[in-house]
Amino acid sequence: MRIHVVDIAKEFGRTGALRGVTLAIEHGELIALLGPSGSGKTTLLRVIAGLEAPSAGRVFFGDQDATALPVQKRRIGFVFQNYALFKHMSVRDNIAYGLHVLRGAARPSRAAIRKRVDELLDLIQLSSFGERRPWQLSGGQQQRVALARALAVDPAVLLLDEPFGALDARVRKDLRRWLRRLHEQTGHTTVFVTHDQEEALELADRVAILNAGKLEQVGTADEVYDNPASAFVMSFVGDTSSIPVTFDGARVAYRDRGFEAAFDGQHHGPGRLYVRPNDVEIGAQQAGLVVGTVANVHRTAAGRRAQIALDDSDTVIEAEVDIRQALREGERVGLRLLKAKAFPE
Repeated sequence: MRIHVVDIAKEFGRTGALRGVTLAIEHGELIALLGPSGSGKTTLLRVIAGLEAPSAGRVFFGDQDATALPVQKRRIGFVFQNYALFKHMSVRDNIAYGLHVLRGAARPSRAAIRKRVDELLDLIQLSSFGERRPWQLSGGQQQRVALARALAVDPAVLLLDEPFGALDARVRKDLRRWLRRLHEQTGHTTVFVTHDQEEALELADRVAILNAGKLEQVGTADEVYDNPASAFVMSFVGDTSSIPVTFDGARVAYRDRGFEAAFDGQHHGPGRLYVRPNDVEIGAQQAGLVVGTVANVHRTAAGRRAQIALDDSDTVIEAEVDIRQALREGERVGLRLLKAKAFPE
């Protein structure tokens, strides 16, 4: 099912939760809605589901205008962060619930329901857990059951609202790999909300980044990471430091001192350079480099990282450090920006 939201606005009182959002989600695509708290990502998901009516704009499912279509008729599978499983029911009965409450001819026979539940238990790799209660399962297992329950009614669209938010980091990592495999097996059009950039970049076919109710950029993981469309996207996706500068065409200055930096385009006037830690080279002080003082050197999972405080300001630049490079706190160094993004103010 292809979903197309066109110029969607949503207001809560005087607060604009969504402001003119237009987004096309292709059939069979897994797309992430990524953004900080209050960016509008969950509101957009609820508008797609029919749980919130937009203040303006249209929602299309395929060629059908679904803006006024009630949630019960949208063929939506919804998965929440807190699982929302029935604690008094077995895993099997939880998965079957949506099928049992279908009315009339739409409700399958008991044998067909049992067969469908068996298939889903096998799909989520919990075939031997059907008679257990949710409280007897781990958090990751409960979330898999919640996904199976959403899939039981064969939805046209699967919507997930922070599905792994209540789980620890290791379980989240395992589950998102499992969800990616599940998506490839089932092929459902899937939209999931997350504030975890690593989760979005690893799992989704495309990422839609929202900020203050507006859509900042839509693209693949490589597109939003390597070619951010705005300063917000650059600073939000991945680790980034920024330097307040003055542009003069292809030249750039910090506190009236010109320095070397590789960046695209030509700008004039005040702005900022954004740089990622692996694109900063630390060396000796010399003409043409940004100069600062080593404030901190610490271990990371991938290696070592230094924080360099620039002179006479609160600006701190983070840089990856070669494990063989000896740096001392308080040492004066020069920074070469090998690859930066420039955004005027």
